[in-house]
Amino acid sequence: MIALVAGATRGTGRGIAVQLGAAGATVYCTGRSTRAGRSEMDRPETIEETAELVTAAGGQGIAVQVDHLDQEQVKALAGRVDREQGRLDVLVNDVWGGDRLTQWDVPVWEHDLDNGLRLLRLAIDTHIITSHYLLPLMVRNPGGLVVEVTDGTKEHNDANYRLSLFYDQAKTAVIRLAFALSHDLRKHGCAAVALTPGFLRSEAMLENFGVTEETWRDVIPKNDTWAISETPAYAGRAVAALAQDPDKMRWSGQSLDSGSLAQVYGFTDLDGSRPDVWRYISEGEAGTRGPAESYR
Repeated sequence: MIALVAGATRGTGRGIAVQLGAAGATVYCTGRSTRAGRSEMDRPETIEETAELVTAAGGQGIAVQVDHLDQEQVKALAGRVDREQGRLDVLVNDVWGGDRLTQWDVPVWEHDLDNGLRLLRLAIDTHIITSHYLLPLMVRNPGGLVVEVTDGTKEHNDANYRLSLFYDQAKTAVIRLAFALSHDLRKHGCAAVALTPGFLRSEAMLENFGVTEETWRDVIPKNDTWAISETPAYAGRAVAALAQDPDKMRWSGQSLDSGSLAQVYGFTDLDGSRPDVWRYISEGEAGTRGPAESYR
């Protein structure tokens, strides 16, 4: 299996890359942060680290520094994959980087416009540019898979404002991108889906709450949503299951989430549990929610 995870530096992208590696894939891990220098995110994680984790998991990790807004860089990336592999089986569009640009609960006329427009370019243009140059490799063979990573299911995002016009548009647009790509890919026997993790224990989330992967349960008494949080590996296992499913076309065009797919495919998070945050949220909205612990 030949895979490319665009935005593999950290968080969900890293989790997906590593779990594809655990499934034996060769994974091109792209992003802007390397050991030689950080991106505007100014975080310590690097694509080299991700590639090493992929290889340690059993696959082959290949780190490639790419700014997915730069068409020439993405075109060169596609050329390299073509020369080295001659095919592409899985494309994960996970480029984001917009959290620091978002002003929450601020009306559009008060939100910094340059930041908002930059957010949209990072969230949407990167995905389209990447698909434009990489999908010609995928459609050579049936069975390919495109995963558009977003935040929120279609059901949830259709019914709830995401507290920022720019964030709302970005996360909704990515779901629609998967739907549109499914139409382009169908005649080639390839699938496209939107995938959202649940409450993610990313590197930044753990850092923001002053906990680690070993101590995160300390937050539960103050915020019980943490009781159904998940690691990035959970969404990664969802993608690995989808990629290996010979009947993956049944999902094409749909909005999926890690918790629901765990029930279908039988995988778990790293601790053996199956967090289901979107059911937790929907049943909370309906007034039928049980204890948080019952959703994992």
